[in-house]
Amino acid sequence: MSTSRLSRRAVLAGTATAALAAVPSLPGRAAAAEHTATSAPAYRWRNAVIGGTGFITGVLFHPSVRGLAYARTDIGGAYRWDDGAARWTPLTDHLGWDDWNLLGAEAMAVDPAYPDRLYLALGTYSQPWAGNGAVLRSEDRGATWTRTDLTVKLGANEDGRGTGERLLVDPRDSDTLWLGTRHNGLLKSTDRGASWVPATGFPANPSPSGQGVTLLVAAGRAVYAGWGDADGTTGSVNLYRTTDGKTWRPVPGQPTGTSAKVPIRAAYDRGTGALYVTYANAPGPNGQSDGSVHKLATSNGKWTDVTPVKPGGTTPDGSTDSFGYGGVAVDARCPGTVAVSTNNRWAAVDTLYRSTDGGRTWTSLKDSAVLDVSETPFLKWGADQPKFGWWIQALAVDPYDSKHIVYGTGATLYGTRDLKNWAPQIRGLEEASVVQLVSPPVGEAHLLSGLRDIGVMYHERLTASPSRGMAANPVFGSATGLAQAAGRPAYVVRTGWGDHGNGAYSNDGGQTWAPFKAQPDIAKSAPGPVATNADGSVLLWSFVHWDGTKYAAHRSADNGATWSEVSSFPKGATPVADPGDPALFYAYDSDTGTLYASTDSGVSFTARTTGLPSGDSQFKLVATPGRSGDLWLSTKWNGLHRSTDGGTTFTKVDSCWASYTLGFGKAANGAHYPAIYQVGATENITAVYRSDDEARTWVRINDDAHQWGWTGEVIIGDPRVYGRVYLATNGRGIQYGEFI
Repeated sequence: MSTSRLSRRAVLAGTATAALAAVPSLPGRAAAAEHTATSAPAYRWRNAVIGGTGFITGVLFHPSVRGLAYARTDIGGAYRWDDGAARWTPLTDHLGWDDWNLLGAEAMAVDPAYPDRLYLALGTYSQPWAGNGAVLRSEDRGATWTRTDLTVKLGANEDGRGTGERLLVDPRDSDTLWLGTRHNGLLKSTDRGASWVPATGFPANPSPSGQGVTLLVAAGRAVYAGWGDADGTTGSVNLYRTTDGKTWRPVPGQPTGTSAKVPIRAAYDRGTGALYVTYANAPGPNGQSDGSVHKLATSNGKWTDVTPVKPGGTTPDGSTDSFGYGGVAVDARCPGTVAVSTNNRWAAVDTLYRSTDGGRTWTSLKDSAVLDVSETPFLKWGADQPKFGWWIQALAVDPYDSKHIVYGTGATLYGTRDLKNWAPQIRGLEEASVVQLVSPPVGEAHLLSGLRDIGVMYHERLTASPSRGMAANPVFGSATGLAQAAGRPAYVVRTGWGDHGNGAYSNDGGQTWAPFKAQPDIAKSAPGPVATNADGSVLLWSFVHWDGTKYAAHRSADNGATWSEVSSFPKGATPVADPGDPALFYAYDSDTGTLYASTDSGVSFTARTTGLPSGDSQFKLVATPGRSGDLWLSTKWNGLHRSTDGGTTFTKVDSCWASYTLGFGKAANGAHYPAIYQVGATENITAVYRSDDEARTWVRINDDAHQWGWTGEVIIGDPRVYGRVYLATNGRGIQYGEFI
């Protein structure tokens, strides 16, 4: 995949939530609507398996417990490794809608002296519109938590998210913790994370760049802190040290220059007393073009440059081999054995280097690696063979098994037990950011999905990663549209960001694809949502740039061979096809609160209803399956509105006061109307609900342990299985619930 597509994750995964603010407290509404929600039969929630799919930013083996490890992600929370089951257990699914910003795990820490203790520093964005960070602390390895809200912001999905760890238990005192922040220097806690104050004696000023403290590491009884705002010149300081927990001083003799501008990660070899530090000229994961690895002999203060390969060479095809260095890990069982990773190395592809002599000589583990991605085939990215990885900043060596090494990438976590054969060690860890879901009424697959970063997938099973991997011909980086013809379900169309075309169709329900023969010029830079009418004879494609700029929609009546502009379609709106009448399309213009309709198969659109909610930051127009003209408008600030006359009139639905997304599934036994699923608020909380009586009453179907932060993108029921519902999350993949 290209650099541009991969870097988009930082933009797209954030902008979906960037406009969201916490829902204001509306106590009157909670009381008024309380009668509309009742208890539901118990639901079981699981992930529709894909496997990984996101940036693993940190991996940490516990130094005192065999088989215990933790992983953190940029937008999908933290996980604990269950060695007996060989799978990851999610630890932060209890975080709800109002806490969506805490699904990004900035840092984690364990206490070598108390194996059951775990600490997480959470906060996805440090921007003004995002909430402050928080520290979670656990005495039972993440099964339960105590929370402390911070007065500062963290940035788990911002530049530098693969550095660290920024959180550390002091090696001299288990009650003392250190937390490095991006904008507010170094914080200290003396009560095991219950309260935090600025660390006195830390000389670095608050960071203007948003990097601040990049790492904290214990070396014996000393603590080292990396600083990301040094300019790399002689005399600038990027590494500090304290030996008493009170006084911090620059580490003498530290490397300078472009290749050592930002300290990325550090690891201490207690067997030799060496501290290894990886550096780059930018925090990463993008933007690095230079880097180095240095070793500090902590006994005498001597620094040695042990960089395996200097960036800047030339690859066989003539490309410049530019990159930085990322992860570093030492072998607790074999003093002098250390592994480091390159990062942002696109020409020659990233690798791990391993040394058994303290960095004097190195071996590239990529050169002999055999990669087996049969469990998660999407990692081939539409090619014949997978690549070793990219964005490698998380790296760990099992302290109880020298040949067990794991490293994170922008999409998975690879592991080996023999230094040669590698496979994803990813079961249970699902981090997809999901934007489109379709549940076909017939066929092998009960689910099709459109995702950021990994395109479109055909889920022939919910319990295994799709065997076809990413939809090919063409491969998309991120999906923007996915639609099925209501009266011809074998016909499916998809749109998205891609280097070899931005739209495709399928005549077999999404199993195989062919690209549109042509596409509008704007499709390359602003692919948006797509719709197909009930019989699949017409396509409507809307165009929206990732920065929000809207363009005129286009129409095709020949399966994408030719396109014509539809000037009367509201720019940037999402086209919605009527499920019963092929001549009918709809579109809701949230800027003006106007419902538009077309009665000539999308050739022209006219306004049908004005005065609907406008300026709403979250909305969705949905057509009821099998019922022509039956429309629902779901809005964040104004709840639900329904039309049964094709949008000519709308009636406010009183059963909920906030609706973020809405979908339909198989009707309950004896019911004449499809089950309705909603993420919204009928009481004083935002939750997942089902209604079996046309939205007159609702039952909550998730619980406090299953909330997954922000879930406002899309929800749909299964048209063949009553009670089953599929829910898109922004960082915890596709959740599906069904009756226990």
